[in-house]
Amino acid sequence: MGCKFCATGSMGFKNNLSSGEIVEQLVHASSFAQIRNVVFMGMGEPLNNYSAVVESVRVMTGSPFQLSSKRITISTVGIIHAINKLHNDLPGLNLAVSLHAPAQDIRCQIMPAARAFPLEKLMDSLQEYQRKSLQKILIEYIMLDGVNDEEQHAHQLGKLLETFQVVVNLIPFNSIGTLSQFKPTSEQKVSNFQQILRGTYNIRTTVRKQMGQDISGACGQLVVNLPNKSLGNADPITDIEDLVI
Repeated sequence: MGCKFCATGSMGFKNNLSSGEIVEQLVHASSFAQIRNVVFMGMGEPLNNYSAVVESVRVMTGSPFQLSSKRITISTVGIIHAINKLHNDLPGLNLAVSLHAPAQDIRCQIMPAARAFPLEKLMDSLQEYQRKSLQKILIEYIMLDGVNDEEQHAHQLGKLLETFQVVVNLIPFNSIGTLSQFKPTSEQKVSNFQQILRGTYNIRTTVRKQMGQDISGACGQLVVNLPNKSLGNADPITDIEDLVI
């Protein structure tokens, strides 16, 4: 979606996964461990691949996986027309929204796709979604130093969300070298931001645990930079047809 704080987004769009390719990831993962939760998030926009996502979720909640809808989360930058029909097509699952700013101008600055989905209309859509689903919505909010992490932004966010039932997840920014103009927010400012949302607006607010920075594999850092890298002597990946759940 071209988010300017995300190295993964710099790779550009190649193609959408089919429902079979999506389910295949679950099949592979299930060969290593029992999978209890599934999140559609990260590389790409799930609601821009709506039909395949809906079909794959229906497979996951059926035999042999039998995942509960409550254990499945779909994350979106806010594709309004898709959110408007999501509850009817997939009732009971969790919705996460990559909000990242409390005002439209800041969202457009760091998330070009936000220009197509005005914040006021997005919030109206989320209000209607929550009215139908009666479920909390997860709000994802990346912390960018000097951009969206000041006290005024915390108060703007609190006022924007005070009529909702939400959980706000503050995401420390993971540096992506020369690909980014942004810097991480200090731990103290993240804590202050969290306390404003909790104390002033009574909004449940968490801070995402950082993992994978040492191998540039943390949130927003995944990017292919060796497209011709050989697999060498690595064992070939088993295909879906060869796996038994």
